[in-house]
Amino acid sequence: MIYRFLIACAILLVSCETSKKAEKVKDIAESSPINYVDPNIGTAHSRWFFYTPASMPFGMAKLGPSTNGSLGNEQGWEATGYDSRDNTIEGFANLHEFQIGGFLFTAITGDLKTTPGDMENPKTGYRSSFDRKDEIARPGYYKVKLKDYDVTAELTATKRVGFHKYTFPKSDSAYVILDIGNELGESGDVKDAEVTYNPEDQTFMGWVITYPKYVQKYQQGAEVKMFVAGEISKKAEEAGTFIHDKQFKDVLHQKSEGAGIYLRFKTEEDEAIEVKAGFSYTSAENALENLNAEAENLTFDEALSTATQTWENELSKIKVTDTSTVNKTKFYTGLFHALLGRGLANDVNGQFPENDGSIGQIPLDADGDPEFNFYNTDAIWGAFWNLTQLWTLAWPEYYNDLVQTHLAVYKNSGWMGDGLANSRFVSGVGTNFVSLMIASAYQAGIRDYDVELAFKAAYENEVRYKDRIEGAGKTDLKGFVENGYISYIPGMETTPEGSGFSVSHTLEYCFSSYAVAQFAKALGKQKEYEELMELSENWRNLYDEQTDFIRPKDDSGNFLDDFDPFAPWIGYQEGNAWQYTFYVPHQPKQLVEKMGEEKFVKRLDSIFTVSEKTKFGGEQIDAFAGLNYLYNQGNQPNLHIAYLFNFTNKPWLTQKWIREICDGFYGVEPIHGYGYGQDEDQGQLGAWYNMAAIGLFDVKGLVDIDPSFQLTSPIFDKIEIQSGWGSTITIESKDNHSKNHYIQSLKVNGSESRTNQIPLDVLKNGAKLEYQLGPEPNKEWFN
Repeated sequence: MIYRFLIACAILLVSCETSKKAEKVKDIAESSPINYVDPNIGTAHSRWFFYTPASMPFGMAKLGPSTNGSLGNEQGWEATGYDSRDNTIEGFANLHEFQIGGFLFTAITGDLKTTPGDMENPKTGYRSSFDRKDEIARPGYYKVKLKDYDVTAELTATKRVGFHKYTFPKSDSAYVILDIGNELGESGDVKDAEVTYNPEDQTFMGWVITYPKYVQKYQQGAEVKMFVAGEISKKAEEAGTFIHDKQFKDVLHQKSEGAGIYLRFKTEEDEAIEVKAGFSYTSAENALENLNAEAENLTFDEALSTATQTWENELSKIKVTDTSTVNKTKFYTGLFHALLGRGLANDVNGQFPENDGSIGQIPLDADGDPEFNFYNTDAIWGAFWNLTQLWTLAWPEYYNDLVQTHLAVYKNSGWMGDGLANSRFVSGVGTNFVSLMIASAYQAGIRDYDVELAFKAAYENEVRYKDRIEGAGKTDLKGFVENGYISYIPGMETTPEGSGFSVSHTLEYCFSSYAVAQFAKALGKQKEYEELMELSENWRNLYDEQTDFIRPKDDSGNFLDDFDPFAPWIGYQEGNAWQYTFYVPHQPKQLVEKMGEEKFVKRLDSIFTVSEKTKFGGEQIDAFAGLNYLYNQGNQPNLHIAYLFNFTNKPWLTQKWIREICDGFYGVEPIHGYGYGQDEDQGQLGAWYNMAAIGLFDVKGLVDIDPSFQLTSPIFDKIEIQSGWGSTITIESKDNHSKNHYIQSLKVNGSESRTNQIPLDVLKNGAKLEYQLGPEPNKEWFN
């Protein structure tokens, strides 16, 4: 609880000083990491949750402009929300999570309009053109001028409260639009909505019920509810409601899909009107309580000052020293996305949405605060190679809360779900790596939860297939447990009989079985350890000795004919045989031995040599760019592969290719940001860069007893990490020039270290790593 206590103290201190600091908020110190965060990087073809500059770390209120979020999301995963190639803004959305989107606010002048309008013809709605030169985006703040209305919009937030500030020209028809009941981003279909405005105290309340696409798939009939309670800083000349383009003057209550509120004001030149809105996923009453608890007497500028200071505190937990502005921009922008995280879902009173639709209650501590926070989450798929490793080092309290979140869902539903939207199951990929995440947390020493319950949930996730529900993923688990592999079934579905992704699922279940086996061993559960270790070896059943590829088999145990190792989707989810053959992260040395070390190294090195020409993942602007390539940095199944050289006699090739990926795949432009696909998955690709840049990574996802990080050459001259364990980790690199990729020597706490790994416990206790780098590999140092 130390982390949360320190943050609370910081926020309290900042709040007390906001009157002094509000005037200075734009004068951020030159050395502040905030100066190196550019939220606009990678905003071409970006996902709904990607662009939320006006937010707090791990917060609920995540505000940002929307250029196309009202247009729908046919399959639930397509790019939507803000796109740097668009030239109009439809408004400013307040909630951005995986499968959750709601509450679009904006301001206009002139004729009243209550629909967003067409992108091709923006004058058909309240949409407005804007210029990039008028746009400011940084952690905790966003500003833009809506050119068509001569209105300047500004956004900031506390954890559960969004602040909008609209500065108008002189006008008799200045409007604030509160669009509550329409589809937005990844929300899916709107089932119902309600809005109410009170002109006596200038307050409003509302809610919307949505049916996201992934809820439709993984928990049919369930709903996602969002609530808002807010206040306006000025009394309106006229108030009304609307349902889409139908307006109802002086009607201050509506209950219908498409409902919203409009308010007309008379304004003087440069007059600002502020909207302050509290949010909740449980009730309008709790939204109001959240508003009062966090922002009852808080002005926009005070909230902005607090948000700015909070972001500075969190980003400063990892300080990097280097002459490269580009690399620092990549690093801190990635860290910003990693800390946006999977956002807060409980109220200040500890209530949160349960999987069955009821309202749960987190136990309260002696001060009346929740003992942990409950979060919405995108899937864990791949997060063990970036986010959880980063959080383990510097934000273990947040990681612990994620474990508590999934255990709360397990207690309510009897299952764990890989992705959660207000506790509803939204797996995303139909697998389930929550058990691995929990096992890793335990091995890392993150254990402030019911450990026996955690093991029970994790163990069942690996072996329990009878009556398994689709929301828990792994519906093909029976074949894995009983037959030693999953049978290939043509198509894109996963059933108890098999899967169109049979190979990738088999490999993934091997990995998570190994993780929970180590968990069992740590707890002295020998029977479960042996059972799970046997399952972890199932990858061998799909290994083709003739081709040295891991290949699909049919239900008779025969390899498929007409095998094309480049083909995605035929046994491989979001990848192909070239990529997935290296997906044995729990037993990398055994994979090297199986293929033969010489062939393994030659094949892997040639893959990167060829892939460098396409910046390691293709240059099409597409979320699935690179799926039929040799290597695809833009997607989860590949993220550990460059580190596999560390398990061969040529570890310097990890040092080479990690640096090349960081330089080539990652960019600092809206289009070339996180590759060109921009499927960044709530901080995963940013956090991968963070771990690569500091030179620490574990192929096994920290699931071993006494876990260790493998090493590669750090990108920066000096890195200082204020760990979440009360210690400092210092990493220094001498002669760290742009072409000096290679480790010549290493000292750990003053002594020579010739192993290319370091135990997590050494780092947790505080450590100093000193590298000497050079332009050619030292082939003897780690051998």
